[in-house]
Amino acid sequence: MRSEWKKVQLGDVASVRGGKRLPKGKRLVTSNSAHPYIRVRDMSGTKVLEINEKFEFVPTDAVEEINRYKVNTNDIIISIVGSVGEVSMVGASLDGANLTENCAKISKLNDEKINAEYLYYYLTSSLGQNNISKGTVGAVQLKLPLKNIRSLEILLPVLPTQKAIASVLSCLDAKIELNNEINENLEAQAQVVFKNWFVDFEPFQDGEFVESELGLIPEGWHVSALSDAIDVNPVRILKKGSLATHLGMANVPTSGSRALSWKQREFTSGTRFTNGDVLVARITPCLENGKTAFVDFLSDGEIGWGSTEFIVMRSREPWPVEYAYCLARYEPFRAHLIGSMTGTSGRQRVANHAL
Repeated sequence: MRSEWKKVQLGDVASVRGGKRLPKGKRLVTSNSAHPYIRVRDMSGTKVLEINEKFEFVPTDAVEEINRYKVNTNDIIISIVGSVGEVSMVGASLDGANLTENCAKISKLNDEKINAEYLYYYLTSSLGQNNISKGTVGAVQLKLPLKNIRSLEILLPVLPTQKAIASVLSCLDAKIELNNEINENLEAQAQVVFKNWFVDFEPFQDGEFVESELGLIPEGWHVSALSDAIDVNPVRILKKGSLATHLGMANVPTSGSRALSWKQREFTSGTRFTNGDVLVARITPCLENGKTAFVDFLSDGEIGWGSTEFIVMRSREPWPVEYAYCLARYEPFRAHLIGSMTGTSGRQRVANHAL
């Protein structure tokens, strides 16, 4: 029964410690030095975080200075700066990895009182995320102090019930993952069809073609500016201070169309969007990594918001909204955006006029 559930503070059933910034003058390396470094961007809404080709590593001559700030398999990590509240469990391939100062690790759980997988699902639930949001501080950049993590209120049923809840949710996660794989296959097919129609003009090969500034195109077609077919950064109204759905850059996928997760947050300032809009990261390295999303997770008429580093694209009528998304994923289009980036090294971004 729900009445048998107990409220505890996280610090009473687990240890909470912060990560560590690289020593001054040291930089991460791309070659595998056997010392992976976990950053917020590596989490991306992943339940069990495993090492992959996008990870960077601590140089050997810097390992000793941050040797104390490691994670172990099944530790839970949570982002505490900027995009606060991203949660992942550490997989076996990252046992002993170093952790960024922008995250905290939750470890040494009292396994007689709390199940690690249950804690993960609790922290990622709307209730857990709301509690995390209450613990944040800062007006310009949100932060979640370690003491506020330790004081987070956790609702605990008896241990067998925790394990049963975690088991059911884990099965649902596996089903979602399978569906995501199916969606990726369907999207690859959609990209083939897009190129076939709008680049190679295969369905029109038996018809007449005419010259254009871009070469031969089917008769009846015409060349125009992108802005004739796509509305870039359309105006969306959202009142400052209102509670609205927020999508962080960390939860924008590098492949596929679906956002990984989103949360309710008071609107301060940022890019606004609605269902049918397409979000493209304008800043390095997010653009090069492929961060793009089709917005379909809002209620009818709802306005959401996110990073100022989003470009919003919306197909103009009579083009279907999916056209803008297929274009945003088309590699030559992305190459154009990447080639037009300006700014200082590490902070380059696409200007609106490039579109």
